[in-house]
Amino acid sequence: MPTTSDDCIFCRIVAGELPARIVRRDERTIAFMDIAPATYGHTLVIPRNHSRDLLEIAPEDLHAVASAAQSIAARASERLGADGVNLINSCGSAAWQTVFHFHMHVIPRYADDPLRLPWVPAQGDPDEIATAAAQLIG
Repeated sequence: MPTTSDDCIFCRIVAGELPARIVRRDERTIAFMDIAPATYGHTLVIPRNHSRDLLEIAPEDLHAVASAAQSIAARASERLGADGVNLINSCGSAAWQTVFHFHMHVIPRYADDPLRLPWVPAQGDPDEIATAAAQLIG
């Protein structure tokens, strides 16, 4: 039986207490349509077990979510004609997480869609990059 949180909207979807347009399910995950889609076919993939975020999710649940997200991405390409796919996870309020049950956004991308992410890549400071790398090694 999955671990749950009583005040979690996604746990209530897992339990069947709230409606969702489910497009894929297995013993570890459920994938359903986002009710505020960024693009046509925007899907959320969640573990059945409650984990607050990326820092809490069990490795086996993370693997299952990634595998399910890959499956949904392939369907978006094959069945919806998506030209690409973004997989997005937000961990923490500062990273735009609004529902605190780990989830992966599978966002089909189309050549003419209007979605633009707020980050625009630009050349970084080499010394700052080296310093961060040194802190992350190991």
